Amino acid sequence: MSGELSSDGAGVTDRLGALLARTQVAVRGALSRRDGRATLATATVVYLALYLFGLGHLGLGPWGWELSVVADPLARATRVVGPFQWEPVALVVAGPVELLLSPLNVALGTGLAALVGVNLAVSVVAYRGPRACRLGAGAGATAGLPALLSGVACCGPTVLLVVGLQASATVLTVFQWLLPGAVVALVATLLWVGTKVDPAAV
Repeated sequence: MSGELSSDGAGVTDRLGALLARTQVAVRGALSRRDGRATLATATVVYLALYLFGLGHLGLGPWGWELSVVADPLARATRVVGPFQWEPVALVVAGPVELLLSPLNVALGTGLAALVGVNLAVSVVAYRGPRACRLGAGAGATAGLPALLSGVACCGPTVLLVVGLQASATVLTVFQWLLPGAVVALVATLLWVGTKVDPAAV
């Protein structure tokens, strides 16, 4: 019995390793092309800006130059002010752009933006040249869907405020789970793309 369990465990490990290897092949194939790299860079920067704007930490104001840091920034940086949100520790004004800098929010937004960028890069490359990554155009469209839907994760509550809708407790609870749900969906999509790749053919 123990031998069978050990064999099954090794089989799962081997399949997971093969899936991760295929996913790496798909991502490397997308990022080896100029359009894939351009899509990754553009999507990452735009999504991070929208993420910070959705949190109310990025906006426009009077022209100026300023850097203000709160007292005890290390303690304030880890103070939770909402689901997956932390307190800003500095105000950065550069020209008309105002940024409330929260290192943990920026780190989380950057990670999510990179996931969105990789998914869109694979999607665009698969759509424009399926043979380059051994992916069909349908796979590319499917890979891009979670990336687009994940935009609701950061901006959902802000959109409700803009349109003047009063969110119920149930709706707010749903929004709290959108961000981890978006991360799971983006990672799952990348792994699914990995199942469509034949490493020997790339």
